[in-house]
Amino acid sequence: MKRVVTFGEIMLRLSPPGLERLFQSPAMSATFGGGEANVSVSLAHFGLDSRYVSRVPANAIGDGAVRSLRAEGVDVSDVLRGGDRLGIYFAETGASQRASTVVYDRAHAAIAEARPGMFDWARILRGADWFHVTGITPALGAGPAAATREALDAARQAGAKVSIDLNYRKKLWSEAEAQETMRPLAARADVLIANEEDIQACLGVQVAGADVVAGALDVDGYRETARSVSREFGIPFIAITLRESVSASRNGWSAVLHDATSGLFHRSPRYDVTLVDRIGGGDSFAAGLVFGLVTGRNPEEALRFAVAASALKQTIPGDFNRITVAEADRLAKGDESGRVQR
Repeated sequence: MKRVVTFGEIMLRLSPPGLERLFQSPAMSATFGGGEANVSVSLAHFGLDSRYVSRVPANAIGDGAVRSLRAEGVDVSDVLRGGDRLGIYFAETGASQRASTVVYDRAHAAIAEARPGMFDWARILRGADWFHVTGITPALGAGPAAATREALDAARQAGAKVSIDLNYRKKLWSEAEAQETMRPLAARADVLIANEEDIQACLGVQVAGADVVAGALDVDGYRETARSVSREFGIPFIAITLRESVSASRNGWSAVLHDATSGLFHRSPRYDVTLVDRIGGGDSFAAGLVFGLVTGRNPEEALRFAVAASALKQTIPGDFNRITVAEADRLAKGDESGRVQR
């Protein structure tokens, strides 16, 4: 069984019922999620040995976060306990022309106090086939950024393939700060995952012809951007997700993948998704791509699987993608009917 290790922050998610606005009523649903944790859950559901590394407080909230991952089949034996609090985010689901919104309350979270030497990466990554991180953890501060760099170097030494999802968060840092940190880290990746905003903000590379607000995507522009990034940073695979935001309730969803070794540029099918919860869509794409590549699917097959898996995720409430390999494969092979499976 292939082993994939991820490292990052898990947070408490608080959301109002249905499509209500924040605090429209006094009720809030409490779940957990976070970029790398979401990837770990997907991979566990796909049948891999999925291991998650983080730091959470030694209290009931930290217990709940760890328990939520363990319940999904994720190995949490390397989650450290310490610090005073778990980060929180408030998520309001939009509809039609009303955008979804997220409010963070994550300052001084336990993982924000991560430092180099805190995690025994040589032991954690021994025997790992793949290591995945995002640009979210380095945005939490100098300590988490240094710990991420230490983990990436240890993964390369351990012989694990490395994927980095840039995941730019403008509420956490500026473009200048992101580029100073992420450009050196990106050069350590075997697979780089991003959207057009991530590439511009984290790498300082413009994507020609992209206007997702107007629903216009120039695939040739993405092809040239992927080739440029691959050449500059020496990255074998560049994956770019393409989200066409028709409204808060309906998105076009597809992706492209540049394979520097073969020189081929793959484009996935496009899905017209009626959104239930778009949070975690990019994470489920990353997990699908990692699963496809680490299990030996060719790049085009891996891309098709990743886009299908992430399209399905966006029909499921919460951060976690609770679908099977068979369900993603069925959609990837063209079954978009949504018929009842009996």
